[in-house]
Amino acid sequence: MKDQLEKIKQEALRQIEASDALEKLNDIRVAYLGKKGELTSVLKSMKDVAPEDRPKVGQMVNDARTMIEGKLEEAMSILQKKAREEQLKKEVIDVTLPAKRNKVGHTHPNTIALKEVERIFVGMGYEVIEGPEVEYDSYNFEKLNIPKNHPARDEQDTFYISDNIVLRSQTSPVQVRTMEKGKLPIRMLAPGRVFRSDEVDATHSPSFHQIEGLVIDKNITFADLKGTLAEFARELFGLETKVKFRPHHFPFTEPSAEMDVTCFKCGGKGCRFCKGSGWIEILGCGMVHPNVLTMSGIDPDEYSGFAFGVGLERIALLKYEIDDMRLLYENDIRFLKQF
Repeated sequence: MKDQLEKIKQEALRQIEASDALEKLNDIRVAYLGKKGELTSVLKSMKDVAPEDRPKVGQMVNDARTMIEGKLEEAMSILQKKAREEQLKKEVIDVTLPAKRNKVGHTHPNTIALKEVERIFVGMGYEVIEGPEVEYDSYNFEKLNIPKNHPARDEQDTFYISDNIVLRSQTSPVQVRTMEKGKLPIRMLAPGRVFRSDEVDATHSPSFHQIEGLVIDKNITFADLKGTLAEFARELFGLETKVKFRPHHFPFTEPSAEMDVTCFKCGGKGCRFCKGSGWIEILGCGMVHPNVLTMSGIDPDEYSGFAFGVGLERIALLKYEIDDMRLLYENDIRFLKQF
């Protein structure tokens, strides 16, 4: 038994010294000290040892176990230290290198302008509603009093997916969808991306953004429209801003108008920014056409309303004095970080 224990001990020590990885040491621990290990097998065979020799043999087994465990711990400590040193060499930090700055983005000027407009109208009791960018021709044109072959379609030439499905040329279809629900009164704002077959230049793009507003209620008049938009202009461009309405034509409103605001650069005196006129065109508006109300299931004899639409990019261009619309889409950090 003594020879057997000495042989087990020497073999274990040899394997420990030859090990170069922590995984191998763990395998040695299991092979010699585990439940089915060599020393455990010796202990199980104690029944074959004479009773008077059992304490001596048991002590020899414990001594062998203690020595093997000590050598294992020593070897593991050495290997762990080597592994830590190698890790530190690989992960060394050169403190002489310049630090990497974390570049944090910020809100796009279009989004800044949109949030400002939404804040103004939500404060007046309006609800912001969005709709699909891919729209039926009937919602984009016909239900807005623009039947097929109407000349107004030339001004809003858009991209057709099929004969009946288009990329919307305005956010007015969102207004029609809201009116069709029949929940009156309505005070809504419809922002979103629209598409038109325009050439790209400093003031045009085939894809841009619109913000349209709609109010439907009893006894709504043009005076309500003027008062609302005048307050909007003062909130957006300054308390001294004045507005001017010029007669115009839109198929879905009657009467219709274009609204100008006093130049916020010169205060209406005339400058290069307003081309000497003192006024800047800002949006189109008008009273909702009775035909549009009727097609949406609203009685024009009982209800009336007004609508308006403004280009989001136009607001951003004017408010931040940007002279080229393309700058908003080029994602040049030198331009965007100014906002």
